[in-house]
Amino acid sequence: MPEEKLVGKITHYFDNIGVAVVELNSPLMVGDQIHIKGANSDFEQAVASMQIEHETRQKATKGEAVGMKVEQAVREGDLIYKK
Repeated sequence: MPEEKLVGKITHYFDNIGVAVVELNSPLMVGDQIHIKGANSDFEQAVASMQIEHETRQKATKGEAVGMKVEQAVREGDLIYKK
């Protein structure tokens, strides 16, 4: 099994729309398989879409904060790993 690489952490979660704000410390692309892990979160999903400042993006780079739809509730401080 390939080792997972830490790509960012969740800084905010909008539970009414199921969107997490993720601060990236390495690049992420739509289609990447990610693993979200925290005190109460532990699930995998593909990145279906990302937005930066309400603009849809296919790729985001280190240092950017992206909005991403998540399949389950997450919390601030949860970590995101790329598979």
